[in-house]
Amino acid sequence: MKILVLNCGSSSVKYKLIESESKEVLAEGGVEKIGLPDSFLKFKRPDGSKEVLEVSMPTHKEAVKNVLDILTDPKEGVIKDYSEIKAIGHRVVHGMDKFSQSVLITPEVIEKVKECYTVAPLHNPANITGIEAVTELMPSVPQVAVFDTAFHQTMPPKAYMYALPYEAYEKYGVRRYGFHGTSHRYVSRRACEFLGLDYEKQRIITCHIGNGASITAVKDGKSIDTSMGLTPTEGLMMGTRVGDVDPGALVYIMEQEKLDAQGLSKLINKRSGVAGITGGSSDMRDVEDAIARGDERAKLAMDMYEYRILKYIGAYTAVLGGVDVIVFTAGVGENQISSREEICRKLAFMGVTFNAEANKKRGQEIEISGPDSKVHVVVIPTDEELMIAEDTASIVEKL
Repeated sequence: MKILVLNCGSSSVKYKLIESESKEVLAEGGVEKIGLPDSFLKFKRPDGSKEVLEVSMPTHKEAVKNVLDILTDPKEGVIKDYSEIKAIGHRVVHGMDKFSQSVLITPEVIEKVKECYTVAPLHNPANITGIEAVTELMPSVPQVAVFDTAFHQTMPPKAYMYALPYEAYEKYGVRRYGFHGTSHRYVSRRACEFLGLDYEKQRIITCHIGNGASITAVKDGKSIDTSMGLTPTEGLMMGTRVGDVDPGALVYIMEQEKLDAQGLSKLINKRSGVAGITGGSSDMRDVEDAIARGDERAKLAMDMYEYRILKYIGAYTAVLGGVDVIVFTAGVGENQISSREEICRKLAFMGVTFNAEANKKRGQEIEISGPDSKVHVVVIPTDEELMIAEDTASIVEKL
């Protein structure tokens, strides 16, 4: 079954066309700068070469139409016509506690997703815009919503509740929801397949470490705690997001800088994290280069970044009552050799031994713990699109 996976942002659409049975990626690419004069579509050919086309796309409808057109293009396409696409799988960022699994998109589902706009004002409206664009262009094709938050709905109240007045939860749904759930679900399962372990009998800590970053404690196949909260701002230090911070410090800065809510949101989401400490780039490759040049603030940013990861691994080991598998994934987790080594060596106290030679590999499935390690430490490249395609196929096949 050919599944088109769409990830619609406020001004972008990323896509992959996946054959669900063979798991083969038939095509992939994306549209950027929707609504701007210099909008463009980029795609990868089967031979690995890439192409960028400047195309006018005032709305998401035109963006999705251009994706479909390139997929069916006589020269660049991989399918003859739209009818070969049997279903569309959409990444939807926030489902609050309304969705604990992927669902077939119906008018009722759309209304519930819209009810989550208040907690995901940048993401959910864009997701719905993409769904509505597909509905106009391919009204008879089933669509499925796969939620970033769904995997974490197994957390117990003691993990997801905040110590705020209970009315904040009752009135506004203020609680921990967590994100990157599709990635955490995929890599925790895949790690056990890779290691030959029973997924439903393991204590796993998954570290999705990229520009956005989160860590999840998975016990017997279920998420029991995760570092992100009501929004993706809580938890680890990230590329531009602040992560854990004293709320009183935010009140103080608001007063001193005369910030309104929008100004505070920009501060904690766009001006903090690694970029906030370095005063420059949030790209960890740039930070490593700056450290090599003796930049002290870059060194501080790296130390803080790795320290937060180490601290969460320690906390979740306690929550799980021990740990059997630690997984590194996403851009930094899959590729940053130095950070993986720094973190692993500091876990020696709990029986982790380290394989420095295996750790030299980037972006590959590999075990980086030693043969005598009491804990398996693995690198598993994430594949959220494959997870979305599999969920979509599973739901559509039952129709």
